[in-house]
Amino acid sequence: MKYNTRNIGIIAHVDAGKTTLTERLLYYTGMIHKIGNVDEGNTTMDKDIQEKNRGITISSAAISTQWKKENQIYNINIIDTPGHIDFAVEVERSLRVLDGVIAVFCASSGVQPQTENVWFQAEKHGISRICFINKMDRIGADFFNVMREIEKKLSIIPLALQIPIGSEDDFEGVIDLISQKALYWTGENGEIIVEKEIPEHLKVEADEYRMKLMETLAEYDESFFELFMNSENLISNEVILETIKRVCQSQMIVPVLCGSAFKNKGVQPLLDAIVNYLPAPDQLSPVQAKNPETGENIELERNQEEIFSGLIFKVVIDKHMGKLAMLRIYSGKIKSGDTVQNVRTGENFRVSRILKMQSDKTQTVDEGRAGDIVALTGIKDAKTGDSLSSLEKPVLLESITIPTPVIRVSIEPKTNNDEKSFGLVLAKIQEEDPSLLVERDRQTGETLLSGLGELHLEVTLEKIRLNYGIEVNQGKPKVSYKEILTRTIIHREKLSKQNGGNGQFADITFEIGPRDDNEFGLEFINKIKGGVIPNEFIPSIEKGFREAMENGPLSGYPLESMKVTLLDGSTHSQDSAAYDFEIVARDGYRGASKMCKPKLMEPIMQVEIQSIEEYTGVITADINKRRGIITSIDERSGRKIFTAEVPLASTFGYISDLRTLTSGRASISMKLSHYALVPEFITNIVVT
Repeated sequence: MKYNTRNIGIIAHVDAGKTTLTERLLYYTGMIHKIGNVDEGNTTMDKDIQEKNRGITISSAAISTQWKKENQIYNINIIDTPGHIDFAVEVERSLRVLDGVIAVFCASSGVQPQTENVWFQAEKHGISRICFINKMDRIGADFFNVMREIEKKLSIIPLALQIPIGSEDDFEGVIDLISQKALYWTGENGEIIVEKEIPEHLKVEADEYRMKLMETLAEYDESFFELFMNSENLISNEVILETIKRVCQSQMIVPVLCGSAFKNKGVQPLLDAIVNYLPAPDQLSPVQAKNPETGENIELERNQEEIFSGLIFKVVIDKHMGKLAMLRIYSGKIKSGDTVQNVRTGENFRVSRILKMQSDKTQTVDEGRAGDIVALTGIKDAKTGDSLSSLEKPVLLESITIPTPVIRVSIEPKTNNDEKSFGLVLAKIQEEDPSLLVERDRQTGETLLSGLGELHLEVTLEKIRLNYGIEVNQGKPKVSYKEILTRTIIHREKLSKQNGGNGQFADITFEIGPRDDNEFGLEFINKIKGGVIPNEFIPSIEKGFREAMENGPLSGYPLESMKVTLLDGSTHSQDSAAYDFEIVARDGYRGASKMCKPKLMEPIMQVEIQSIEEYTGVITADINKRRGIITSIDERSGRKIFTAEVPLASTFGYISDLRTLTSGRASISMKLSHYALVPEFITNIVVT
């Protein structure tokens, strides 16, 4: 028997049925013997107490299972990701290490905002996708409408491999357009698939969609086009499957299947589609890496004969096993007892154990090979995004993008007894979730916790209470503002101190102001001529400005961007050192930035609200009250969809306020859109 691997993720909007679908995938592959349900809080993937209570997935769970098809065994690593935007970093780090995804859509809600966000994240990483239109038994289910939405909103060609037999309460099964058979599910939990002839009343529609399938493949695949045009040749199902695989992996087209995971219909064909159309790790192009010393590009073949390389995409602190580093192996292999290098720290360490994750259970294995997703124990100082490699040839893989926190609260333990352990717990949760930021307010001495949204912070504080038994007092949520300079000036700063022995001397003249290119961070231009400041001091000047940007001149919020051009300066033969130039840059920034007309920037959220017609007036009025701007009002399946841009400061408590305004008949989702200038009257309140 041949073993193949598929590393897949399941992505979707909140409540599209991802966790239910995963539960069915595990049941039919024999990984579990009893189906759990989200409503009953007994699913395999959601083991966290809060995940059970809230009915949502917070941290991406990993699990390995196997699917047998035509005497081949396929090893499928599944990562079930959160659908809520506040957990975007969980989605991002999962997508970074996957080769294929199943995008799950609700048949009545269609393409929702978070689906779009995650879809385009997957596209950015070049990941092949399959669509599964779930909840075909739900009121308002419309397979063909969701197909149109996928094409329009996600800018991709959907390829229906099945069409449903009925919908809502009348959903019975699916028509497989490749085998041209009707499929029905029986047995206690849909284990038995019954193949029948296509019902008479659906034959015309099935023929029409079969022809669409063939024409689309012919349009996007040259070799299939030739076969299709030479219609004397009957095209075999094997050729059709191979062609679908090619176009799916080229990412021009997405295969679409449908069913109802909750009603146990349509899941086994999805497992077949995963192994038929999504790529195995060795079918992908070579891994792009860099030499950490020289920065030159290196290509690594994705096989076990290549040198070892892997990326830590998640760190988990386990009660029994301590720190676990979740690792995607891209090339080569690793055995327990091997010594490998963390390229970021330059440290070598011995791998004590290699584990395969079975959700909350683990299985010890002797080795991990290219394409595997494993957990390692015994790795100190491991962080999300770290590259591990062999000692003989260290390689640096592309890291993971961590979004900037936009909201913060002041926190403290309720009792003094918890003071000591509180700091350790905060360090642990920050290790597990790099999108959280813990810092101390220099002025008030308060501990500040920053995250990606209200729910993100709420879940984190609940985690501290439930998992570590620490009750926490929290302040009101505050916005993480930024500052910007709006005027350019030239400034000279001089440091000259004598304190016995060698003194301190540094002198710089620089231009400081806003960037012209709308990029973030520091743009530093060195225009020093004639060596008036030695080259070895220049990086210290840049470092001084970069660090100083963390405190803006208005209220100490970080500066979003800045341009500094170093024009002139002077040194002292005995008294000048690199650190003096770092200090003079910081002092110069503090003196000059106040004269650059600094302004405050606030995060603007893109908000989507779904409701019914009768609440249009109150929702519109409420958005205006929150300084929001409505960008569009659409209609979908009889519901109004409002898209608006609203300042984050006005969104605190929005979810519960909206429920009250609409008697619970509206849903809302938010994501960070951009930062914008704060109106003068608000600045006067914030800057005190």
